[in-house]
Amino acid sequence: MNLYKNETSYRHDQAPRIGVLITNLGTPAAPTAKAVRPYLREFLSDTRVVEIPRLIWWFILNGVVLLTRPPRSAHAYAKIWTEQGSPLLVNTQKQAAAIAEQLGESYVVAYAMRYGQPSIAAGLQQLKMANARHIIVLPLYPQYAASSTGSTFDAVAKELTQWRWVPELRFVGSYHDHENYINVLAASVKQHWQQHGRAEKLVMSFHGLPKAHLLQGDPYFCQCHKTGRLLAERLQLSSEQYQITFQSRFGAQEWLQPYTDVTLKQLPTQGVKNIDVICPGFSSDCLETLEEIMIQNQELFKAAGGEQFKYIPALNAEPAHIEMLTQLIKQQTQGWQLSQEGSINIKVRAQQQGAQQ
Repeated sequence: MNLYKNETSYRHDQAPRIGVLITNLGTPAAPTAKAVRPYLREFLSDTRVVEIPRLIWWFILNGVVLLTRPPRSAHAYAKIWTEQGSPLLVNTQKQAAAIAEQLGESYVVAYAMRYGQPSIAAGLQQLKMANARHIIVLPLYPQYAASSTGSTFDAVAKELTQWRWVPELRFVGSYHDHENYINVLAASVKQHWQQHGRAEKLVMSFHGLPKAHLLQGDPYFCQCHKTGRLLAERLQLSSEQYQITFQSRFGAQEWLQPYTDVTLKQLPTQGVKNIDVICPGFSSDCLETLEEIMIQNQELFKAAGGEQFKYIPALNAEPAHIEMLTQLIKQQTQGWQLSQEGSINIKVRAQQQGAQQ
């Protein structure tokens, strides 16, 4: 029995390349309950995401969550869906294309989603077909969390167990305090201020996690605070001029605080009625930034007496962001030397050794 069926297409005459796999969380294929349900099932079945005993969670997931949540989520997705599709997928496609253009022909770039399509397995297969003998995986999560970055590593490792020839692998765990990342974030804020004016306070909203993850050793909370502190220092903000918050919680357990929605309802009562909001942990605009922040949380802020709410977009495929990611990839791939022998010579040598391809 051949355990490595996907190796049958290997060609001995291919010149080796450096493979780059950029990944993000994922998206349903359409803004419908029918499309959202399998996406949520895959996402919420990940033991990295929901750390509840499996048997108990199976009944909750299938008996409650997947019956009630898909229609609500589909309604939210419909508010931000574009003619090209999901904003997250569209942005990731643009990022991959721009990075590939900057890296040149010695590299091959693929993109993948942890949940949904294109899968991480499909992205790795694309790199293998291009004879990527060295692969760097770059999850587009600046701050490490077991439920995001860690889960991505799980999916990569699972796929590679099926490969006969495992490539040299490097995995970027985080870049939360990378100087160029902070510089690009700061430049985006300054550009926003130049175009729209400067608000009383800058709210930095990061995706939330259950507090239990922090207590069990997850570095995410600390890395978010370091990103926020470095960004504030770069912008020369005092402690009163910015605030770090956490969004997107669900369930009854306590999550990382302060909560974004609660904070935005409180600020007007404290006399802060003009705010800028940035989401430094999101490399692409998506449901959490475009619907949760720009629509839901803006409504909460203004209903509480807030007057001006301005969202600073994610870095997306902006040239400065692409340059930063490209430089990060080059730094991480230093020391990888590819054979300079041409593909024609490689083919000749392979044939001399009896290869059939």
